Amino acid sequence: MNNPFGLMNLWMAGDAVTRFVAILLLVSSIITWVILISRLWNIKTLRALKPEAEQFWRASTFAQGLAGFSDQANNPYFQIAKEAMSASEHHQSQTSSRRELLQALNYSEWMSRSIKNSIDTCSALLQKGQTFLGSTGSTAPFVGLFGTVWGIYHALVAISSSGSAQIDQVAGPIGEALIMTAIGLAVAIPAVLGFNAINRANKLIVADLNRFGNDLLAYFVTGARVEAGA
Repeated sequence: MNNPFGLMNLWMAGDAVTRFVAILLLVSSIITWVILISRLWNIKTLRALKPEAEQFWRASTFAQGLAGFSDQANNPYFQIAKEAMSASEHHQSQTSSRRELLQALNYSEWMSRSIKNSIDTCSALLQKGQTFLGSTGSTAPFVGLFGTVWGIYHALVAISSSGSAQIDQVAGPIGEALIMTAIGLAVAIPAVLGFNAINRANKLIVADLNRFGNDLLAYFVTGARVEAGA
C-alpha cells in the first residue's frame, strides 16, 4: 500500500523544487556527519597527545624533547616547539651587517610573537568545518520550512482543482510538507549540537596550547628549564 506520508511518495510525487530541497538537505546531512566524525576523532587524537607535552619538559635536552613527540606532522605541540626553536635560531643568527626588520624587536618580543603566530596557526586548523556546521545549523530549518510551505502550496492547488478538501487529494502534499519539516530539523539539530561540542573542545585544546607556549617563552627568554605545571 502506497504511503502518502512516506519518503518514496515525497520523491515520486514531488516536483523539481521538492526534489532539489530534499537533495540539498540530504547532502548537507551527509557532509555534517562526515565533519562531526572526523573532527571528533581528531579531538580525541589531540587529547591523547597532551601527556607528551608534559613529558617534553622531562627530557634532558630540547632536541630530545622534540624527538619524543609522536605523529610529528600532525602534533601541534611539536609544531609550536619546533617553530619556537627555529625563531630563536633565526633571531640569534642575525648580524649587524645583515639586519632585518625583526631586529627592531628584542628577543623576548620576537619569541612571544613567533610562538603566538604558531599557536594561531594550530588554532585555525582546529576550526576546520566549523563554518559549515554553523551555517547548516542556522539555515537547515529554514530550508525545511521552505519545503513545508511548498508542500502546503501543492495541497492548496489540489483543493482548488478538485473543488473539495478530500483527504486523498491533500494527503500527498501534506505528507510532503511534514517530511520536509522533519528533515530540516534532523539536519539542523546534529549540526548545532556538534558545533557547540567541537567549539568547547577546541577552546580547551587552545588553552593547553597557550600554556605550552607560555612555558616555551619562559624557557627561551630565561634560559631555565620549565617544570611541568609551572
